Amino acid sequence: MKALVLEEYKHLVYRDVPEPVIGPQEVLVQVKACGICGSDVHGLDGSTGRRIPPLIMGHEASGVIAQTGPAVAGWQVGDRVTFDSTIYCGHCYYCRRGLINLCDNRRVLGVSCEDYRQNGAFAEYVAVPQHILYRLPANLSFVQAALVEPVSIAFHGVSLAKIMLDDTAVVVGAGMVGLFVVQALRAAGCGQVIAVDVDRGRLELARKLGADIGLRSDTQDVAAEVARLSGGRGADLAFEVVGITPAVKTAISSLRKGGSLVLIGNVAPQIEFPLQAVVTRQIALSGSCASCGEYPACLDMIARGKIDVDALVSAVAPLGEGAAWFDRLYRREPGLMKVVLQPGV
Repeated sequence: MKALVLEEYKHLVYRDVPEPVIGPQEVLVQVKACGICGSDVHGLDGSTGRRIPPLIMGHEASGVIAQTGPAVAGWQVGDRVTFDSTIYCGHCYYCRRGLINLCDNRRVLGVSCEDYRQNGAFAEYVAVPQHILYRLPANLSFVQAALVEPVSIAFHGVSLAKIMLDDTAVVVGAGMVGLFVVQALRAAGCGQVIAVDVDRGRLELARKLGADIGLRSDTQDVAAEVARLSGGRGADLAFEVVGITPAVKTAISSLRKGGSLVLIGNVAPQIEFPLQAVVTRQIALSGSCASCGEYPACLDMIARGKIDVDALVSAVAPLGEGAAWFDRLYRREPGLMKVVLQPGV
């Protein structure tokens, strides 16, 4: 089969590789669409330590079941599916408590680190265990379904915050997940949603998708503006969706005393942290890891038009052109958001 292989850092090759061999409880999925995640782009140069070559990346995908293992039940060849990016064991302490995203034996599709190598979905076929499969609504396209993974990450992050009706929420980072956080907050009943970014185009898109205000963190005093917009107090909630020191500091400074911060961004392994500001103002912190069972609800909301994924798709292209699209994303081409690759096209 054909696949897009990270042969070495900053070097992707579209070439023939062996087709995956499935286990008894696995299915072989013919991939119809796979989105390029920001984590894949960051992994391209080795900076994250989570994409050690050689590797087939890709975890935001959908397709059709092409083959089933002998112990697979409830799934048939031809079923239209998507699948979780997290492969969890289902048996450990955390899985038994429903915290599948914290599984002790967790693997992520398209990730290669010191502990494991798990080839992903930038290929014509990918093997996945049956327990991470989800059936697609009839009216959902493969491209739309491929975006359920970042949608689920946004909704999981929002679920960790204690949202009260009419709360003011700040979203720092208007990238893919940040824009879905904006939509999730609007669906959850927030009264005022404020998006923060350095890119004017992304802030304009955030406004179209439900943000009331867009603030430029490079040209505006975000904390002062948020205070002004919230009666002098600051925001009730903040969501940091970048993962770097300046963004975290902006989120914390935007909060009122006793406010809550959810950390979703995960670019840098370590950051500077304003400890005293958090302690003396009694800020509640939550880290948000992946998603945890939100796929069915997110698929339904996308299918019913409650969450707009189409507005974030910049291009749909053949997998064979993937290296060029990765390069454009890596160079931060203006206006380029989500690129979805299609094997076999």
